Amino acid sequence: MKSVLTGTEMGKLWATYIGNTMGKCMLSYYLKHIDDPEIKVALEYALDLSTTNIETIEVFFKEADFPIPIGFTDRDVDLNAPRLYIDEFYLHYLRYASKAGMSLYTIAVPLVTRRDIRDFFIKCVEETMKLQSLVAVISESKNELMNAPVIQPPERVDFVHSKKFLGSFINEGRPLQGLEIAHIFGNLNNDITSKALIIGFAQVANDKKVRTFLERGKNINQKHIELLTEKLSQDGLPSPTLKDHFVTSSTVSPFSDKLMVFHKLDMFNVKIREYANGISLNGRKDIGALFVRCQAEVMLYVEDGASLMIENAWLEKPPEAVDRSKFINK
Repeated sequence: MKSVLTGTEMGKLWATYIGNTMGKCMLSYYLKHIDDPEIKVALEYALDLSTTNIETIEVFFKEADFPIPIGFTDRDVDLNAPRLYIDEFYLHYLRYASKAGMSLYTIAVPLVTRRDIRDFFIKCVEETMKLQSLVAVISESKNELMNAPVIQPPERVDFVHSKKFLGSFINEGRPLQGLEIAHIFGNLNNDITSKALIIGFAQVANDKKVRTFLERGKNINQKHIELLTEKLSQDGLPSPTLKDHFVTSSTVSPFSDKLMVFHKLDMFNVKIREYANGISLNGRKDIGALFVRCQAEVMLYVEDGASLMIENAWLEKPPEAVDRSKFINK
């Protein structure tokens, strides 16, 4: 008997497969342009994870008579293209990519019901956490670990006695609390890495519409960096520095336009989830409104990116339920 997959299992495995085929292309190219031996170890570890995940999911799909997705292949990467990013950028990329993977894997664990598939996603979580730890250690040794601002511990346990704690939509009110700092800083890190990546993409893209789309994404990143930085600076808190200088001057594309557009959709989808997390753990109305504003802008960008993918016949259709209206209206 063929192994049965639920719709949830199909969807999560499919998304993981597509993402890891993209990651394999990116990491394979990075490993062609790496000098630092420590950073190379992290890249090799990440590539091994992606390759193993792809192979495992293919087994699940074959057992279930599920067609193997195309995803991204050797046709989407030119390993001989000149270097586009310097070594230090890879650390920031790996931190962002592993965060995106963790988001997908941890959500999948409680949703899937087959034990072997659940165990697979648990292993994905464990291995990705090891990668994150490895990257953090190397980043610290290279002075590339972007630490959140330090604040003073409270003198005593206290309670909120006024609704002024929630602030208003137009006034900042009280100083930022720890969770708000965490999510502002985390989203800043996302945007800084995303901007550096997209600068490289925009200068090597071949299609004019793709270049325009990527340039728009870069501008969104910069706008959000400025908005979030302002919130920290109002309380005298430092912000992480830009990494734009980690991009070389190469104009030869290592990646297909299809891969670059999809990658930015994937990264901006992570931003949507990160802003939602920030909203859920926020206590100040002005911060919540800022996250909602940023999230809405990102959602429009993702929708336009999906339209661009469809226009170029690049968007692979995920598994979906049977359209029974076709039978009724036949």
